[in-house]
Formats: sequence, structure tokens, C-alpha cells
Amino acid sequence: MIGSVTDLVFIEPLIREFQRTNPSTEVVYRQLTSLDLYAAAAEACQAHRFFADVVISSAIPEQVRLVNDGCSDPFRFVMPAGLPDWAFWRNELVGLTFEPAVIVYDRQGLKPEEVPRNRFELVDLLRQTERFRGRIGTYDIEDSGVGYIFAFEDAEQASTWGRLLEGLGQNQARLYCCSSDVIDGVATGRLVLGYNVLGSYALARQAADPRIGIIFPSDYTLALSRAALVSRHARNKRAANALLALSLSETGQKLLSGSSKLYSSLNGPAMLEQAGDGIGQAAGRAAFRPIALSPALLVGLDQAKRKAFLDQWRKSFQAGDGE
Repeated sequence: MIGSVTDLVFIEPLIREFQRTNPSTEVVYRQLTSLDLYAAAAEACQAHRFFADVVISSAIPEQVRLVNDGCSDPFRFVMPAGLPDWAFWRNELVGLTFEPAVIVYDRQGLKPEEVPRNRFELVDLLRQTERFRGRIGTYDIEDSGVGYIFAFEDAEQASTWGRLLEGLGQNQARLYCCSSDVIDGVATGRLVLGYNVLGSYALARQAADPRIGIIFPSDYTLALSRAALVSRHARNKRAANALLALSLSETGQKLLSGSSKLYSSLNGPAMLEQAGDGIGQAAGRAAFRPIALSPALLVGLDQAKRKAFLDQWRKSFQAGDGE
């Protein structure tokens, strides 16, 4: 059994290849939101019972916590040569993908000269509150693990964070659980712009919908690696390890980076370097800032820090509602 947050359509090519090479192994795929997945996996671990053989999530701090709490099993395969240090930890957690946090926008809603290339220009654009109020989308960081880590990393790294948060609040930004919902809003014209959307989902949708524009912020572009572990209480550890080994193989990389755009942690930066929409929004490799799989991610899960961060978030949006 696979417990995951990834939409099945994105990972289905990999699963079908696994089934082809392991025809006697039944695959059950259970998809949950990131925080529900973590809660279910953590509860099962504490109770010493089975939940899933493999847990795959973009909420990487929660994945680190599961490993730190002894809920994972050491891998039984050799990591591929060239896997960057930020993409694995303790031989029990490995990043399968390289997924940038991008800005998506409605090409019919913004003129080419208005498209913000970085957060400084985005802050300036958001001053047009009469134009954009209720038409900006981003993650609801209280309900989304990946949304929370992107926002927390922004607060740590961006000098623009306070002004950006204020702009989102003043424009009464709409909050969503998932990247796909934000992209849907842009594709239908309900939203003009979506902030901190997973680039894999955005690139896959853009291929079929030219209305969607994508920006890799030039000041910096965060990137996370969808992290996987083998459960300590897995029922089929052989199959779990075989699936992850396939994911990191050349075959697996091609399957994930095809229509799904889940570029590998091994070659993602090089493949994405020239991505963008032809208006200068492509990110140079130096702009990518991968979020390392490490115990440092646990800082954002500290209850006092999390409460203070969410309080700041709520106050910014409440101030916007009061206008």
C-alpha cells in the first residue's frame, strides 16, 4: 500500500511500470491531504500497527518528523550516484522529485509588461487592491503542510515577506488546500494570480492550457523534493524498496518527468533551468533554493513557533477583511 498526497494521475505511470515488472504484487493507492496523511502515519506508528508500506509526501517537515520518531525503516537499495545531499537523510528518507514553488497567472488578466518577475514586483502589483481584491490565490497554510513550509521558508529567506503578507491580506487573497485548486481558479479567470503553487502541477496544466502563465521568481525560487520513506511497520518491505528504487532509476525519472512534470531530484534543476513562458520568467539554476531534508525542518513544527507564525498570518488576513 502507498500512502501519498500526490494526485494519482501524476504518479500513475510509475505505478503501472512497477506493476509491469512486479505482476504478482497488488498496489493499493491511498491519497490524503498532507496533514491527514501525517496524522494517520504517526498514529499508526505510535500504535505499532500497519498504515502503509510507503509514505510519500510533499509536506517534508512532517516526513522528517516521522523518521526522527522512529517510524521508518532503512532503505535496502543503493542510492543513485549524483543524488544531492539535500535530497536524502539517514538512509531512511529520500526526495524523489524537484518541484519549484512558482507564481501562476492568467495571461488574459495581466499584460506582458505587468507580469512580476520577482517578489519585489509582485508586492508593487498587489498595491492595486481595487483590481485584485478576491482574485489572488494561495495555500491555506493552516490546512496544507506544503503551503506552510513554503510560507515559513519565505519568512526566513525573503526581505519582502512582511510586505507580501500584507499585500495578500489587503487583497483578501483566497485560500486553498491544494495547488490544483489555485490553478483551476487561474484557468477559469476567477483568479488573476496564484502564489507559491507547485511547479509540477502548474507545468502539467500549462501544457494543455495556454491561458496559464508561470513565473519562477528571479530573486529566489524555493524547491522541495517530494519525500518518501518505507514504514517501520510495512507489510511488504521488498516491494516498498523496489518501488522507490524504480522511482530513482533512469526509467522512473523519465516516467515522472513526462506528462506529470515531476522532475527528479537528480536532474530537476538542469531540466527546469530553461522553463518559463518566454517573457523572461525562466529561473536560472542559481535562483533555485532546494529545501534540504534535514532536522532543521523540525523548527517550523515547534508548537510555539507555529502558533506565532499562524497568528501573524491570521492577523494579516483579518486586517484585509476590515478594509
